[in-house]
Order: sequence, then C-alpha cells, then structure tokens
Amino acid sequence: MIDYRKYNVWQKGHQLVLDVYKLTSTFPKSEQFNLISQINRASLSIPTNIAEGYGRQTQKELIRFLYISSGSAHELEYLLFVSTELNFVEKEKSEELLSELSEIKKMLASLINKISATL
Repeated sequence: MIDYRKYNVWQKGHQLVLDVYKLTSTFPKSEQFNLISQINRASLSIPTNIAEGYGRQTQKELIRFLYISSGSAHELEYLLFVSTELNFVEKEKSEELLSELSEIKKMLASLINKISATL
C-alpha cells in the first residue's frame, strides 16, 4: 500500500489547507456560506483527491484524481484572486498563497506526466 503522506505534493497541499483555513477565519461572517465555504472546499479538495487517488486500484484512476486535484487548485487560484480584489485578503498574503499554489500545480502536472509516461 502506498502512503500518500510521504509525497511532497500532498504535504504542500495539506499545509495549504491549514493556511487557507486560518486565512478564511478572518473573512467577514457574511461570507460564511459563500466565499469562505467555497475557498475551504477547494483547498481541501487538493490533498483529499491526491489521497483518494492513491487509494485506487490503477494508475489511470490515480491520474484522474490528480487531475481533479489540479482543477481544484485552479479554482482556488481564482477564489484567492477575487478575495483579494474584494479586500478580504491583503495583497502580500495573497501573493504568498498563490506562490504556494503555483508550486503545487506544477508538482501535480509533473506527477501526472510521470505516471502517464509509464502507462
């Protein structure tokens, strides 16, 4: 059995979830069921889909879940952008999180390509 927790991309995704939850705790309460919920779900989906993919039977299924994780990363990118535009997030913090997110997206793309090459 593969332990997804040893993969750097999962570790970075997990840390991003912790950072994002801390960030959204400062958002206006009026956004609790809007942006806060959507941002938290998108961030949580990144490492969750990596973990689920590693629990699947085939490499093809793993790749599918890595693509879902990547999609969630792109979704989160926009949500952080709009949150910054709405002045819910300071520009410096947004840039820090977007940099982390960019690294995760690159790592996911690289992992997808690596696994795809073995099929």
